[in-house]
Amino acid sequence: MTIKIDKKIVSYNLVSEEDKAKAKAEEAKAQEASNVVQLGEPLGRPEKLVGHTYKIKTPVTEHALYITINDIVMNEGTPQEHLRPFEVFINSKNMEHFQWIVALTRVMSAVFRKGGDVTFLVEELKSVFEPSGGYFKKGGKFVPSLVAEIGEVVEQHLQEIGMLKKAGLDQHQQKLVEEKKAEYLEKHAKSGDEMNDEGFPKGASLCKKCNTKASIVMDGCLTCLNCGESKCG
Repeated sequence: MTIKIDKKIVSYNLVSEEDKAKAKAEEAKAQEASNVVQLGEPLGRPEKLVGHTYKIKTPVTEHALYITINDIVMNEGTPQEHLRPFEVFINSKNMEHFQWIVALTRVMSAVFRKGGDVTFLVEELKSVFEPSGGYFKKGGKFVPSLVAEIGEVVEQHLQEIGMLKKAGLDQHQQKLVEEKKAEYLEKHAKSGDEMNDEGFPKGASLCKKCNTKASIVMDGCLTCLNCGESKCG
């Protein structure tokens, strides 16, 4: 195609095939960048959120703590619709821990709203140990600190909304543990051995896996009557 130039040519520039390819690559890169969803952008809060409130009563606090975790619906109306935690509140009549509890809930809520994988909070909270040595809660389970128990509540909530899988024994393993427990208890009940309030022998040691005083020596091996953990495999 011939183009007639009526004006005086003052400058010119030659465009090579390499320049054309480079320009197309830059244009494609800019287009791709515009389609990226940044996870770093905090989620906006809707007018209404639905959540759950959990009650925990510990021997280290005079009054119970009420933990409320509100969820937001992501990708609503699509096959990818799911819940994720958005904010957390902790309330109690006891004002002793008020300052650090408010700080903790604000930081946790900020992490929830930031997006991405928030399940790491569970292990971070559960790994906090109290200088006094922790305590045992109802059911015989050992809790290293009040913060760790808050972490257990967060773990329970994430399991309920599908962000974490529930850890536990399968049907076959559970049946085997129950049979072993029944066998042990029947044998020692005849000899007059005392049991604790949770139905485990009073002399049972603490299981490092489930943190419950339910480990006893069975068939020459230390075995947990609660979760089935055994030193012999």
